[in-house]
Amino acid sequence: MCGIVGLFLKNDDLQPRLGALLTGMLVTMTDRGPDSAGIAIYGAPGRGLKITIQSDTPDVDFDGLEGSLSDAAGIQVTMEAVDTHAVLHLPASARDAVVVALEARGLRIMGVGEAMEIYKEVGLPRDVAARFDLAKMGGTHGIGHTRMATESAVTTLGAHPFSTADDQCLVHNGSLSNHNDMRRRLAKKGIFTRTENDTEVGAAYISSRIADGASLGEALEGTLKDLDGFFTFVTGTRDGFGVVRDPVACKPAVMAETDDYVAFGSEYRAFADLPGIDAARVWEPEPATVYFWER
Repeated sequence: MCGIVGLFLKNDDLQPRLGALLTGMLVTMTDRGPDSAGIAIYGAPGRGLKITIQSDTPDVDFDGLEGSLSDAAGIQVTMEAVDTHAVLHLPASARDAVVVALEARGLRIMGVGEAMEIYKEVGLPRDVAARFDLAKMGGTHGIGHTRMATESAVTTLGAHPFSTADDQCLVHNGSLSNHNDMRRRLAKKGIFTRTENDTEVGAAYISSRIADGASLGEALEGTLKDLDGFFTFVTGTRDGFGVVRDPVACKPAVMAETDDYVAFGSEYRAFADLPGIDAARVWEPEPATVYFWER
């Protein structure tokens, strides 16, 4: 079933509250997805590249990691550990050396970008949010997901969001029927997925279209032609977020917009605690229609 939330802030004064607002929205969707939860937060770009990593044994794997990565890259790498995740800060020029060192240690890369951080784990959304202290995070926009696994195992890597390109990620409610065929088509272009989850295929498709020169809107429109099944996609990029539903639109979705923000939820109750929601324009996104907002 799964639950999706998204919040794009138009009012910069709300940025310190982004994590708190998204956390409330995420927890409200618990009964749509109690298996695992995740969130992508977009903050202001600043200290070069950010790589979010994850470990099942952080006490062991994160011990001394900052120093060893700095040695491998030949340049200072700093690390902020948050429970099972850590955010690495490094110059873009050190990326390849750091990625090789991380892969050699068996550490999972959740996402890479100048603005994006991704946190996801198995467990109730309330517990996942508390583990990462999501409520204290600020930013410009973010998307989140509560998962009820139906077609793949309940694992950290199977949780959403999925990221397959810098500062891009995707959350999904539904099921793709041609995801294996699309995997093969993407592999011929040198794009490979790491999990069995069809959502990762959707993320890879969108990022591949953008890499080929398509705009976010054009990439989302392409899903309607090239991806079969029933789906609601909410995607995040460095500058904004977008929404598209399949032509049948059998999965629930609702949106709200004020002068301060644009919000997405699988159900209206996700908006209950948003400021000014009583005066918002609220609507159900149309089938086979692309919506996106950018800063």
